[in-house]
Amino acid sequence: MQANDQFRKFLFEHSQIRGAWVHLTDSYSEILAQTTYPTPVTRLLGESLAASVLMSSTLKFHGTLSLQANGDGPITTLLAECSHDRHIRGIARFENADDASGDNLNELLGQGRMAITITPEQGQRYQGVVPRESDTLAGALEEYFERSEQLATRLFLFADGEQCAGLLLQRLPGATEEDDELWERVAHLAATISADELLGLDSETVLHRLFHEEEVRLFDREPVAFRCTCSRERTLAALQSLGKEECYNILEEQGSIEMDCQFCHAHYQFQRIDIDQLFSGHTLH
Repeated sequence: MQANDQFRKFLFEHSQIRGAWVHLTDSYSEILAQTTYPTPVTRLLGESLAASVLMSSTLKFHGTLSLQANGDGPITTLLAECSHDRHIRGIARFENADDASGDNLNELLGQGRMAITITPEQGQRYQGVVPRESDTLAGALEEYFERSEQLATRLFLFADGEQCAGLLLQRLPGATEEDDELWERVAHLAATISADELLGLDSETVLHRLFHEEEVRLFDREPVAFRCTCSRERTLAALQSLGKEECYNILEEQGSIEMDCQFCHAHYQFQRIDIDQLFSGHTLH
């Protein structure tokens, strides 16, 4: 039986090869409930959410990893984000929903840019461009790791509108000749996984089916949950970046400033006294 919203790391003993598995149901449903999406959009957003969890697990930092894309295709904006404590959120914007058919990444996004952004709680923000030569998100991200990180990586991502799941295999620096053989073997075995298996089976069953002849160490389960990082303070900071003149112009026209979070639809309202305090150098409340 499958468990909801879980992530697990694993590694192949005595080698420089690691892996990770993720399965999302409740958090995926909560994110989809924010907007009515066409089927291909729900699938790509689900794959992106699973990918963000898997990729965040490869980093040693406190902060967030986000996968974002903008294009001129049926899906104009895609964003999936995961924090170090496995809190996720995501959104997609689309036009001509009737044209959003199929699962081809480049047909869905059209011409545009895809990037991975790493935002640590302390230190410098990093952004890397994801190649768009593959027709699948998994293939594009494999290319990213190969080119940007020089790490051989295999990714398997599936989503069906109700649940999404992913499997990652990755070679670490310092691999030996024995690792070469092991990598070829486990990568070939992983490629036999089906959508039904990855979406419907728990981590132990998946890894046993694929790698029962290998020595695999499976780490403890970690919960994954939908959680938005919006707040009144962050919304005020966004208004501050908008500028004093623009904020007061909105106040003159509308009497107050109202903003909704695009991820969770939280509603924030600010009166003139709030804007006065914002631009008088007072502490944000």
